[in-house]
Amino acid sequence: MQIALAEAEAAAARAEVPVGAVLVRNGQILAIAGNRVEELSDPTAHAEILAIRAAAAERGGRLEGCDLYVTLEPCPMCAAAIALARIRRVYFGAYDPKGGGIDHGARVFDHPTCHHRPEIYGGLDERRSAALLRDFFRARR
Repeated sequence: MQIALAEAEAAAARAEVPVGAVLVRNGQILAIAGNRVEELSDPTAHAEILAIRAAAAERGGRLEGCDLYVTLEPCPMCAAAIALARIRRVYFGAYDPKGGGIDHGARVFDHPTCHHRPEIYGGLDERRSAALLRDFFRARR
């Protein structure tokens, strides 16, 4: 999670919403990413999506047995991608009552049409993750 937090800080330095993600398998890092929505002019360039794309390109296909560490509760788009990638576990920092897709909002993994539900562990280093987001948005208001 420390690496994901460092990537979130790097995203904030690029004027991106500070979210970082790390994909791991058997203790080995497969991909690290931070939000790049503004930089790439791509609304789908969330940290989770970029990490999944990079790891899938390297490994080919699905990511069974992989764990995702992300600093913010994934949105519905990212949650759907996590399910499609067959990621084993998701560890996230801050909860997202407005835009979350796991414990809030759409609750993607609770739908009967969702064919894969990873293990979910929320609130890891939640204070630091939430502070990064709060400070980022406070500076823009």
